[in-house]
Formats: sequence, structure tokens, C-alpha cells
Amino acid sequence: MTEPAAGDPTETLQLADWRRRVADLYAEVRRLIRTDHDAALELWRTTREGLFRENPQSPVPASKRDEFRAHHYPADPAMRFEVAVEGDSPVQDDAGAATFVATPLDFGADAGSPRSSGPGLMTHVAMELPVSAGGTMAMRRIGHVEIPFPAGPRRLGVFWMSGYAGGVFIPFRDATNGTETYGAGRYLLDAAKSADLGGDAARGTLVLDFNFAFHPSCAFDPKWACPLAPPENRLDIPIRAGERLA
Repeated sequence: MTEPAAGDPTETLQLADWRRRVADLYAEVRRLIRTDHDAALELWRTTREGLFRENPQSPVPASKRDEFRAHHYPADPAMRFEVAVEGDSPVQDDAGAATFVATPLDFGADAGSPRSSGPGLMTHVAMELPVSAGGTMAMRRIGHVEIPFPAGPRRLGVFWMSGYAGGVFIPFRDATNGTETYGAGRYLLDAAKSADLGGDAARGTLVLDFNFAFHPSCAFDPKWACPLAPPENRLDIPIRAGERLA
């Protein structure tokens, strides 16, 4: 979504309403998914489709909203994971060069709760991710996740948005891009926009469910500027779960 125009309270309130509705949706999905994954997924699909058709802040062009219909792959329980986020900690090799090794990431659990060992937030690596409209967006790489796909494990980088609203961010590309899904990929987690299925801070885990993978706003209209997946998040396998083009 874009920032509202200065001096336009109506547009500002519409944007606030959009964000509130999305946040409420994900809160309800997190509650429901504990006992009924199918119901949570159906709620997510139908509510998002309604927002995209009816809300003034929809990324779908106004002229196409009435006819908009969301498309999804069939639900696949094998594409839901809870994985540990591993931080990348620099060490010195025998030649004195800096390399990186994986260590459990400390999300900062409450005092008295079990805490994972490893680097805290200050060890994040600053970097820039490409943006669909050109330019880059500042991010901090906070680590990576190893996902045990049926086709074999694959790694995705995990980022924190330095600007905008902040938040954990995991974009990805896969072998369906450009044919079945948007050419520039999809998002798995975008906490800045409340698109977050949860996790366990004490254990340093995130819930990553590809059935809830979604297209960025620029997939619907190129006027939107969306951060894109870096090379390390380009999977060499097809991910037939979540949103698709048709």
C-alpha cells in the first residue's frame, strides 16, 4: 500500500482500516489454525478475496476489482513447517578470513523463559533488496531457515525491514514463477503488513506455511513498489501451494 496523500483524512482512514482488517484476519487465522488448518486456510482465502474486490486500498486496479477472483493451489499439509531461524555468526578460518556459521538466533524471550544461544539482534547483516519499481530497500539479514521439503531441504534467508514499518520478511521465488505464479515471486512472511503465522520466540522458530504464500501488490498492478527475493531465496523446485495466477 502507498502512503495516503497529505491533507486527505478519508484516504488515511481507509489505509488504517485496510491494515486493521489484515491484522485482524491473521490474528484469527493464528487462533484457528491450531485446531483446524482447513478452516483457517478457507478464512484466509475468502477474506483476502473480499478485501481485494471491495476495499479502496486494494492493490487491484479499481476497474478490475468487480471481476477479481483469487486462485490457489490445492491445500497441501506437507507444505506447512515450523522451523528454527539460524543466525549467521562470523568466525575466522585457518587463513584468518571471516566466514559464517549457523547458530540458533535469539529472538529475545522473556526473562525466565528458555532462551536459544547465539547472536542477538545486533549481529544482523545490513543489505539492500531489489524493488520491483527500481531501486532497492534497506534490509537486515537476521539469519536463515532450513526447510525440509519433500523434494529435499532448501534454505531461505530471513530479513528484517529496516525502513517502512519494520518486521520479519521472507520473499521467495520458485520454478513456477512466470508461468503459474508471478514472475518475480511470492511472499511467505511479511510482518510489516501483519502477514505472519506466528512461531515460538523461546525456541527461536517461525511457522512457515506455503499454503498461505501470496503475491506481492506489484503482481496486480505495476504501480506498486515491492521488495523482491534475492538470489539466495530462489528455489530450484516448484512450490505448488498458496496463491497462483489462474
